[in-house]
Amino acid sequence: MGRPVDLLLRGGLLVDGTGAPAREADVAVADGRITVLPAGTPAAAAEVLDVSGRAVAPGFIDVHTHSDALAAPLGDGVPEPADDLRLAPLLQGVTTEICGNCGTSLFPSLPKRLPELAEHLRVTFGIGPVRPAVDFDAFAAGQDPALRHNHIASLVGHGTLRAGVMGFEDRPPRPDELDAMCALLDRALEQGAAGLSTGLIYPPGTYAATEEIVALARVAARHGKPYVTHLRDEMSQVESALEEALEIAERSGAALQVSHHKTAGRHAWGATLRTLPRLERARAAGVDVLCDVYPYTAGSTVLHAMLPPWASEGGVGALLERLGREDVRDRIRADIATGVEGWENTVGNGGWDLIAVAAARSRPEAEGRRVADLAAEQGVDPVDYVCDLLLAERGEVTIISHSMREEDVRRVLAGPLSMIGSDGVPKPGRPHPRWAGSFARVLGHYARDQRLLSLERAVHKMSGLPARRFGLTGRGVVRDGAVADLVVFDPGTVCDRATFERPLLAPEGIGTVVVAGRVAVRDGRPTAARAGEVVRVR
Repeated sequence: MGRPVDLLLRGGLLVDGTGAPAREADVAVADGRITVLPAGTPAAAAEVLDVSGRAVAPGFIDVHTHSDALAAPLGDGVPEPADDLRLAPLLQGVTTEICGNCGTSLFPSLPKRLPELAEHLRVTFGIGPVRPAVDFDAFAAGQDPALRHNHIASLVGHGTLRAGVMGFEDRPPRPDELDAMCALLDRALEQGAAGLSTGLIYPPGTYAATEEIVALARVAARHGKPYVTHLRDEMSQVESALEEALEIAERSGAALQVSHHKTAGRHAWGATLRTLPRLERARAAGVDVLCDVYPYTAGSTVLHAMLPPWASEGGVGALLERLGREDVRDRIRADIATGVEGWENTVGNGGWDLIAVAAARSRPEAEGRRVADLAAEQGVDPVDYVCDLLLAERGEVTIISHSMREEDVRRVLAGPLSMIGSDGVPKPGRPHPRWAGSFARVLGHYARDQRLLSLERAVHKMSGLPARRFGLTGRGVVRDGAVADLVVFDPGTVCDRATFERPLLAPEGIGTVVVAGRVAVRDGRPTAARAGEVVRVR
């Protein structure tokens, strides 16, 4: 080579992200870009790292996060979230996060709706008041470079978009409102947002009919960007919800990404035996459909999502006003017992004994404990306990739901259409360990120990496949000229250590992470590098 490169990774096993067999090669980094060299090629470098016996892979891409606000401006006087929440993905090799999932992003909105939207986002992100943005450019400008350890891209959340135009009313949009939503979406996608997401179990997204989503997905299709969906039901009605998603993709022409595909709750256990072949048949018939998955049998979300959708109509303030009324609580109890048409009803499909409190700022003693046990200790009905907790926390409570079966998780992980996403919910308290452990868990537990998939396939699901799906040009594959986002790990020892009791424990076996050509993790410890940027998808 000519002039000295900035960094040389010598002697490693290159797993390049394409799914091709691993091979010995050296990787040089200069000016933030990669050159792949035959093993042992003489090269002068400012820094040489001997990575013999370890794998060199593209930096992992977490396609499903809720980290939108971790480096965004918060309300006056609000303390910044602890840096260990920001570091958790980086320490397991994630160099790019995709946020804005499940219908919630920090943008876009009509200016007049920003105050009401801010209250909704406070409850959703659970780190205090959050400032929403009118468009993607404003979101990008609000990301603090001093807080960005890795890169971030964002989808446009349909729930945010809807609330930013028409508030939290349970009704179809008027034609002018739908036009305004389409215009805001078009502008955000033009500015570099990565696609459109929905969260069809969450108000206000749950109030939208299929026709509304089709109209918006057509905008995404015009930009060549995917429609990414948290299905309307992942439990007893998961198959009909999947059909709705496929219909939206077929009618709009948008590529379909099924978020965190699961079949949860006792009425849906085993349904992956039908949903996965259905996805494969749709793809064979010409629908560009893929999915993502996290490697755990428990999910995590906001507590008020356990309540029927009518409870949240009108926004957070209206929800809190209702929860103090006995007639409202009785109606919630009845709806959980009997169900409501079109509502997922997580508790009715499982029970309060499967729901644990993850984050409740004023009640830390409740964190990590099941709602049924907490209610029994106080001698109250679980619905009363939940309503009182939401009132005490002004709606800002996160939960963990133990609702899945291992065999379903394994099927989705091994399937040909899946990629890896943590669905990380980075909040104080006891967040789900998937935020700190998903990628290491796939590499160690499922690929190496369980032999569910090969090392090359596992890395492909974490890098090349998601980069192609979300249009992340120059990322996800180790090849000449690619962005120098890299991870070096020991295939023989890599493993997750994060648990429900200690959810932010860093993994073992991941030694070096390079972000935009700078070493961000050295010997398993973070450096002072802050090379992360907002990625615009064009």
